[in-house]
Amino acid sequence: MNIHEYQAKALLRSYGAPVSEGRVVLRGEEAKTAAGALDGPVWVVKAQIHAGGRGKGKFKEAGAGEKGGVRIAKSVNEAAEEAKRMLGRTLVTHQTGPEGKQVNRIYIENGSAIARELYLALLIDRQTSRISFVCSTEGGMDIEEVAAETPEKILSFAVDPATGYMPYHGRRIAFALGLTGGQIKQCVSLMGLLYRAFVEKDMEMLEINPLIVTTDGNLMVLDAKLGFDGNAIYRHADIAELRDTSEEDPKELEASKYDLNYIALDGEIGCMVNGAGLAMATMDIIKLYGAEPANFLDVGGGATKEKVTEAFKIITSDPQVKGILVNIFGGIMRCDVIAEGVVAAVKEVGLKVPLVVRLEGTNVEKGKEIINTSGLDVIAADDLKDGAQKIVKAVKG
Repeated sequence: MNIHEYQAKALLRSYGAPVSEGRVVLRGEEAKTAAGALDGPVWVVKAQIHAGGRGKGKFKEAGAGEKGGVRIAKSVNEAAEEAKRMLGRTLVTHQTGPEGKQVNRIYIENGSAIARELYLALLIDRQTSRISFVCSTEGGMDIEEVAAETPEKILSFAVDPATGYMPYHGRRIAFALGLTGGQIKQCVSLMGLLYRAFVEKDMEMLEINPLIVTTDGNLMVLDAKLGFDGNAIYRHADIAELRDTSEEDPKELEASKYDLNYIALDGEIGCMVNGAGLAMATMDIIKLYGAEPANFLDVGGGATKEKVTEAFKIITSDPQVKGILVNIFGGIMRCDVIAEGVVAAVKEVGLKVPLVVRLEGTNVEKGKEIINTSGLDVIAADDLKDGAQKIVKAVKG
């Protein structure tokens, strides 16, 4: 689960992190009051969407102005006008894709006097199962670009959970970032509170880009992006309240209501599979035979007929889907339950694209009988390879 920049800054402020004073704006008429509540003399007006690259982004609609999603204003009136220009319009960045995201919230904050821009992140290192710090002197840039062109400018190290964060971790970061004097002490303190927030709130990612050194020599969090472990949200009612469902794919949002593991992709073949590993293998073999998967969908090991029906509806609601591959290996999951769900869904929503079904495992013969006697136009497959070849052929003509 992701949250907006202004929400991330409020959370980090509650832990003691140095952030600028700001106000969120949801309607154009609120903009002038919000900007007037800040000291200035420079205001920064930021579009709030769950995507990076806002400053270099472009708006689709006329009337938003030629500037990106982060703008500088030198008066209250100018800040208010810039906010009104962006609200309700679609911002396209390198992370949103060509469809972009609609800007429904604006964050206006006091401008900062920047001397240096740095990069800092805390992430879960999947290889070591530990929290890692990542930092670089190249703040304000895409870290992927820095890693590709100047990897020597990135420091990354994991924290031993037996000790947790220690002051020497902060000093190591401070020296890597070229901080001096009192900035080192600030860095040690800031890294400690960020690590504590990361652990206590079950975060998956905490990125500050840029972390700045101001002209008066102090550290400040200028931008913040936080991501949380969705499986741990039940422990954090305060974080759950920050969820903005308008930023989520409607299909993924609908899937979450039925405890389905669904991720929308850009391909043309919808997949319904049980088990994450089998789902990954199914997507791989679709690509191997020349097509692209339209989704990752794991219905899980204990899916009911109703759950399978809803999963099928979600797949067919995607206008990009030109064919569907159902690939079930019944262990805990029974093939007859999947078959009943597929038949029920097709009868309810109709079937306008080719459907290939591969069943194997528990109650497979009963499942095949349900499919074969349903009267549906379904293509049967003997194994995964056969299923992938048949659905790709049906879609590609």
